[in-house]
Amino acid sequence: MPRYSLVQVREALESSWEPATAYLEAHQPGNPSLGQCYPTSRVLQLLFPEFEIVEGQVWTGEQEEKHFWNLLPTELGVVHIDLTWQQFAHGSVVRHWRARDRDGLDDGADTVRRVDRLLESVHAHLRSERQGHP
Repeated sequence: MPRYSLVQVREALESSWEPATAYLEAHQPGNPSLGQCYPTSRVLQLLFPEFEIVEGQVWTGEQEEKHFWNLLPTELGVVHIDLTWQQFAHGSVVRHWRARDRDGLDDGADTVRRVDRLLESVHAHLRSERQGHP
């Protein structure tokens, strides 16, 4: 697969999110990234192997929720890349986080299915974009 920019992949991901790719098929009008954090972070890692997956806890002001995003190690330190943060209410904060071991993700069958479905849709979107069909 040709190398795509992070902007192109972000657009493809956002166009590909659907309840079937979300955790517990979460769906909320106006909040398309709800439940998409792990499949999104995993797809990013598959497309950009230098990315790591981060698992953290987000305080929303009402409760603590598990969340996933990516980390890019650089010579100047780490850069956090979170394409699904908008699912949280304004003022939410990360309380704790850790990079996950890419060799020990232990994804269950449902998670693998959601990631595969999202990845397939992202590939289709990127192919269509490359061929000039939005």
